Amino acid sequence: MSENTGSAKAKDGDIVVEKKRTSAKKTVGSSFNMDEIRELADLVDEHGLTDFEFENENIRVRLSKMQAAPVYQSAPAVQAPVVSAPPVQAAAAAEAATEPAADPDAGLHKITSPIVGTFYRSPGPDKAPYVSEGATVSPDTTVCIVEAMKLMNEIQAEVSGEVVSIYVENGQPVEYGQPLFGIRK
Repeated sequence: MSENTGSAKAKDGDIVVEKKRTSAKKTVGSSFNMDEIRELADLVDEHGLTDFEFENENIRVRLSKMQAAPVYQSAPAVQAPVVSAPPVQAAAAAEAATEPAADPDAGLHKITSPIVGTFYRSPGPDKAPYVSEGATVSPDTTVCIVEAMKLMNEIQAEVSGEVVSIYVENGQPVEYGQPLFGIRK
């Protein structure tokens, strides 16, 4: 048994036509001509298909549509007209731009979570919190517990000062390095 294969490509996408003959004694029946293949390609395109394949004992037709990469064209640069402000306004605007926004937490020492876990403000559900806003702490004061894998890890203040902000709610999950408290030294 010998097998013969032929192929043809058209300009619109990839169109592959293969004729198969399984035996030298058999005659090849009907086949597609290029006009029929173009009509078939138009139908495939009309219905939005990207791949189509037809095969019988005499012929195999496979249509595959390759999507072209989008071409990006840059628009010509347009220069905006320059408008100069009076010197007094320009100086005030430059001064305002250099002033940092007032951050209420600026200058605070932040106590961060050393591990991933669950934040607890008190040693138990019915117990008072370790610290509240306005409380004074020393470096060895326990400020909270972070539970990780059923282990309760007590977190110390590490600095002396006043608790100004508590960033996390009781029972909330926390990440490594997430701020828990803001302490003013």
